Amino acid sequence: MLADKDRIFTNLYGLHDWGLDGARKRGCWVDVKSFIEKGRDWMINEMKASGLRGRGGAGFPTGLKWSFMPKQIGERPHYLVVNADESEPGTCKDREIMRHDPHLLVEGCLIAGAAMGAHVGYIYVRGEFIRERERLQAAIDQAYEARLIGKNNIHGWDFDLHVHHGAGAYICGEETALLESLEGKKGQPRMKPPFPANVGLYGAPTTINNVESIAVAGTIMRRGAAWFSGIGRPNNVGTKLFCISGHVNKPCNVEEAMGIPFRELIDKHCGGIRGGWDNLLAVIPGGASVPCVPADQIIDCPMDFDSLRNLKSGLGTAAVIVMDKSTDMIRAIARLAYFYKHESCGQCTPCREGTGWMWRVLTRMAEGRAEKREIDMLLDVTYQIEGHTICALGDAAAWPVQGLIRHFRHVIEDRIDQYSANPDHAGAVRLQAAE
Repeated sequence: MLADKDRIFTNLYGLHDWGLDGARKRGCWVDVKSFIEKGRDWMINEMKASGLRGRGGAGFPTGLKWSFMPKQIGERPHYLVVNADESEPGTCKDREIMRHDPHLLVEGCLIAGAAMGAHVGYIYVRGEFIRERERLQAAIDQAYEARLIGKNNIHGWDFDLHVHHGAGAYICGEETALLESLEGKKGQPRMKPPFPANVGLYGAPTTINNVESIAVAGTIMRRGAAWFSGIGRPNNVGTKLFCISGHVNKPCNVEEAMGIPFRELIDKHCGGIRGGWDNLLAVIPGGASVPCVPADQIIDCPMDFDSLRNLKSGLGTAAVIVMDKSTDMIRAIARLAYFYKHESCGQCTPCREGTGWMWRVLTRMAEGRAEKREIDMLLDVTYQIEGHTICALGDAAAWPVQGLIRHFRHVIEDRIDQYSANPDHAGAVRLQAAE
């Protein structure tokens, strides 16, 4: 269990003042000038030593990512871009940071900018986040007024910060599609290489980080890398915001130690599973794009990157979607397949054509109007999509289907058998549709 003294987001629930005065009382903006005076190398090494892995889903070491930026600032300026396009179904952590603790994010942007030689930062906010953008902009205005950021600020590193409001496209959560959108173009992913650290926003060196990854930077440097790396398990350290939704008694957002066992997370913060632990069917542990895990495998699993990867799933954004035995697993995954079909940008053929095809097949399987041989055909198609697209949206569409077939093939087969045994096929379809 994470001790209260180790929590970074101490206003996660908005119980206290979100503004500059409240943030300073909670320790924000303290000692920032001293960090910057220690130099870029010290800040990057501190982030490396902390063991922080990106909180946007991929889990790439943040300090290492910062180190990819060129050491010298040439003709092209350096840019920091913060990905606040939080559009993954089930994920709702970054919006709470922007609503209730925005100064942690603003402070983190200044520190990250100084560490990477960037004098300008952009925060790309999801299109549906209206109040979050307003609160974030108000915090930035307060920081400018207090000369915490901007030209000739009190910290000695000139840094301008801008909020950019997206238009609600899920694909713009992919970092290169986000850059395209920022530049005023259609939000479609770029081919890599070149990578953003070399050719990013406006063709200049750029680092894109998630809101949570940037917001923890100030606290890590104040309290020391050893403090942060001492929380959690080896290679999976620090605190993490978990978004727990679905069939639990008390859905919530909570900051916990990385690696907390699933059972402890749910019992302590959510009041247990609806109907008791025997009623648990499956869990999607990291946002809608990771494969589901059946109850018996996840119940005592540590909630961290490596443990969930060993279960052929992932921690992702730590958006824990809990499903009890009332869940129709085929329909649940079909609904996710529809989301990815709708949000595909259409640039890559496997994703453009494959997402719609998977949704149509899953819809028939949910009704039983399929043949058993189609299960392996569907699985084969997911492997044709996975890894064959410019960005990871194809993977995100394929993985939930793979998890369904891996763990719940028997449910699909039983549904097909039930449909075949019913002589009134049309009536069965109408009944399913009515439900």
